[in-house]
Amino acid sequence: MTGENNGVGPSPQLNVLAQYIKDLSFENPHAPQSLAPQEKSPNINIQVNVSARQLNDNDFEVGLQIEGSAGEDANVLFQFELDYAGVFKLQNVPQPDIHPIVMIECPRLLFPFARQIIADAVRNGGFPPLLLEPIDFVALYRQRAESAQQESPVLS
Repeated sequence: MTGENNGVGPSPQLNVLAQYIKDLSFENPHAPQSLAPQEKSPNINIQVNVSARQLNDNDFEVGLQIEGSAGEDANVLFQFELDYAGVFKLQNVPQPDIHPIVMIECPRLLFPFARQIIADAVRNGGFPPLLLEPIDFVALYRQRAESAQQESPVLS
């Protein structure tokens, strides 16, 4: 997103300044027994959260928190937690567009890297790689907006 937009002024820009693992945890609590072939596919549970904080006028740190596990209760095969973040610079972005860009587009850019980190960690833990399905960050954003609106309704 660079360049001019038909002489109307500078066009909006979104630049990735850095990407990094803030925290990564992988547990294989029942190894080596958990590494034996399974009779059926384990239940996979995944939770995703997006967080953001403004660092200065144009820079934002956006975090993608992904937690998951395979198995249930005492039969957990593995579990993981990943907090993957990036620093993004937004320039010439209209104020109403900043929040959706930070909470939708930035995590969308981070996700492929977080997905690969998780796949590698699970594979290195002795299991087939866990390839997460793409996440619809627009739907996630809308869901969070609706739940926030329900928690604090506007009085009219």
